[in-house]
Amino acid sequence: MRTSPFAAALAFVVAVVLGTALASPALAHTSLKSSDPEKGSTVKGLDSVTLTFNESVRFPVVIVRDAHGRAFHDGKPKMDGPKVIQKVSAPLPSGKYSIAWRVVSDDGHPVEGEIPFTVKAEQASASPTSQAPSPQAVTTAASPPPAQVSATPASRRQDQDQGGIPAWVWIVVFGLAGIGIGVTLSLRKKP
Repeated sequence: MRTSPFAAALAFVVAVVLGTALASPALAHTSLKSSDPEKGSTVKGLDSVTLTFNESVRFPVVIVRDAHGRAFHDGKPKMDGPKVIQKVSAPLPSGKYSIAWRVVSDDGHPVEGEIPFTVKAEQASASPTSQAPSPQAVTTAASPPPAQVSATPASRRQDQDQGGIPAWVWIVVFGLAGIGIGVTLSLRKKP
């Protein structure tokens, strides 16, 4: 019995469709839906930062920095489903700030971004010397050294990458299987 080229092509198409259908959910990455403060906004003060993603995330790192690179975050961020909340260590003086964030999505891929914003703090009637502690004092007391902050996500990412098979591997496997099935069917000889 001779197999037609149509059967080989059909087997290949079925293998590609199945491979794509099974791999599609793994290709979707986590994305940031909203933030408080919003990108480019101006706020009077800030007690915490809230980031909302389109799905639950793992291993969040959130750093609030001023234009000089001084950090103003307090402790580790807290997670509540797709929300990540990071406390700010002290009242922020007026100036430009950015929120640097990094999370690991459910498929194990790291996702990161930066959100710039501005603080226009209300002027207090007290003298400048009696205001909040200096940003340098807050930075040294509340934030880990920069080497720890940058090393932590990488080491966590290595732990997560060992757990699953990337989606592209499945696509290649199913594609090769489809080709093999098609070639086998088309080269079969009559009994």
